[in-house]
Amino acid sequence: MFDGCTQIQREERKPLTKDILYFISTVDNYNVFDDLTLDVETNLKVLCEVLEHCKDKDITFNFISSWFVYGKTSYLAAKEDAICRPTGFYSITKKCAEDLLISFCETFGVKYRILRLCNVMGAGDQKASRKKNAITWLIDELKLDHDINLYDGGSHCRDIMHVQDVCRAIKLVCDKGELNTIYNIGTGNPTRISEIVSLAHHYLKSKSKINNIEPPEFHNQVQVQNFWMDTSKLQALGFEPKLSTEFIVKDLCL
Repeated sequence: MFDGCTQIQREERKPLTKDILYFISTVDNYNVFDDLTLDVETNLKVLCEVLEHCKDKDITFNFISSWFVYGKTSYLAAKEDAICRPTGFYSITKKCAEDLLISFCETFGVKYRILRLCNVMGAGDQKASRKKNAITWLIDELKLDHDINLYDGGSHCRDIMHVQDVCRAIKLVCDKGELNTIYNIGTGNPTRISEIVSLAHHYLKSKSKINNIEPPEFHNQVQVQNFWMDTSKLQALGFEPKLSTEFIVKDLCL
């Protein structure tokens, strides 16, 4: 998908090309319980160490962010210029990283794009868990015929897109997207978690029992009930997702 890209070593901070695609990040809001500074160290300190090598250079910094930065917004579908109210250390530091990047680029004349990804789904995530990529983890539990618990019966909505479509969208924005702006990467459509789980349960002929439970207090503090994006800017570049929710679920069931 990204033929010709130059990958750098994990601990390297100096970019090797003028076009940077930056993925370095933590992945969930739960680090606060085990390592209070991990989100700050990873999402902010490491970013600053990389930016130190980008001053006054002909660089385009494409920063991969997350829909989590919107937080508990009351405006759906969420547009790129919506007021963000992130909750949780991961979400807050991702939004802070965006703001630091914008300030740095304006100070030193560096070009940037910020890409806010929806829920990215597809087979192959070996680290899916209750904390990270929970929908994939639930489907993995269905494969094992383990009973699963859905918060509020899975009534909450998310903007989901297959990883292949996400990669196409990222490449399109990096190739043709406007500079010094933010792009939502998603389908622009809400999908209920219960719909995804029910489809997977059907395809797998799973014997799992699906339970309805109340979410824990921390989940209510850091998560939103419903979320989907306005993807007009992405669509204006000519992007259309190719892979349906049904395809995504079948892929996760393999």
